[in-house]
Amino acid sequence: MNYLLTRWVLAIIIKPTDKIGNTKRKGNAYMRIYLDNAATTKMSRTATDAMLACMENVYGNPSSLHSVGQAAAEALGNARVRIAKCLGCSDREITFTSGGSEADNQAILSAACAGGKIGKKHIVTTAFEHHAVLHTLDKLKREGFEVTYLDVHENGVLLPRQVSDAIREDTCLVTVMYANNEIGTVQPIEAIGQVCRAKGVIFHTDAVQAAGHLHIDVKEQNIDMLSLSAHKFHGPKGIGVLYAKTGIDLTTLVEGGAQERGKRAGTENIPAIIGMAAALEEACATMDEHAKKLSDLRDKLIAGLAEIPHSVLNGDACKRLPGNVNFCFEGVEGESLLLLLDDKGICASSGSACTSGSLEPSHVLLAIGRVHDIAHGSLRLTLSEENTGEQIAYTVQAVKEAVGYLRGMSPVWRALVNGEKEFIIK
Repeated sequence: MNYLLTRWVLAIIIKPTDKIGNTKRKGNAYMRIYLDNAATTKMSRTATDAMLACMENVYGNPSSLHSVGQAAAEALGNARVRIAKCLGCSDREITFTSGGSEADNQAILSAACAGGKIGKKHIVTTAFEHHAVLHTLDKLKREGFEVTYLDVHENGVLLPRQVSDAIREDTCLVTVMYANNEIGTVQPIEAIGQVCRAKGVIFHTDAVQAAGHLHIDVKEQNIDMLSLSAHKFHGPKGIGVLYAKTGIDLTTLVEGGAQERGKRAGTENIPAIIGMAAALEEACATMDEHAKKLSDLRDKLIAGLAEIPHSVLNGDACKRLPGNVNFCFEGVEGESLLLLLDDKGICASSGSACTSGSLEPSHVLLAIGRVHDIAHGSLRLTLSEENTGEQIAYTVQAVKEAVGYLRGMSPVWRALVNGEKEFIIK
């Protein structure tokens, strides 16, 4: 169903009410229940206050020699130390980037450059990495590198022995994400790191979804390079970190200056860096408390959605991020479901991405074995500590109603119910 037709249908079926769950109507719109925290998070008051104070008082260029510039340099160095402490590394192993995508690019290209110089042009990864990783690997394949894509199985979890079996004499890098951005599954990062360490291969992990939500200690977990992005843990957008273990020579992506030890030119974004440091410290300090709350809400949401016939949870039920829920509903199109939920005041996302007017199923869902028709009917709900039990109860009911309505108008669903086609999700 195209976008305009879907909106026309919604105008007919959605009827105004004074109150839905805990979302009261304001004019023609509902107050929002935000369940798209894997896409981005609301900035915390701690991060906002830190950034405002910085913008008002620390306005110098940290490369300047005068006192105002040196005050900025001191603030930059202090933030670097604070972030390093959260990751269990040295401040000299921290490089500031524009976000997770740039950090992924720099990590992978650096390892490939080092490997290529000594004839090692093989890389191991998984089939469901973020596109910042996959597209960078596509670039390297065009330059003569070979990439092995490991199967993550239906539960979305990689086995360390798969990594061990895939590493060859000419392997220069293993890159495996810590937690998947769509289905939330958490990988055995420490064990994978041990395999790589034993075989003398650089190990990089995209920890964009994990940072601030899961324990990270790069030394304990045998991580050589790690990427993170501040806006996934209530920090500002446009700032991130690449951790690179001492001894790894980073390839410069941005030329033009000596900033970041000559590895990334451009005047540092001091307010964003300060905001990121404040947000990461706060996230790490409250991690256990928030993880317990989010896991409880997540499990209630999973239990409620599992009551919908012919639905399936994507990814392992336990080895997943505390706030991630991803379901497929047979006979439902993801885009239509999102629009219906949006009209009910719920912000969510789908594994389907609208590209050039056609829906392409999620490569993550295809990687865990979902067929195209099922992958098109996916829904990702990602929580934060601001969500409540009342919101979860309302969301379950709203999804049930929306799925029921969409199935009622679907010829595919009628064919399934009438026995003309077989159900894929039993």
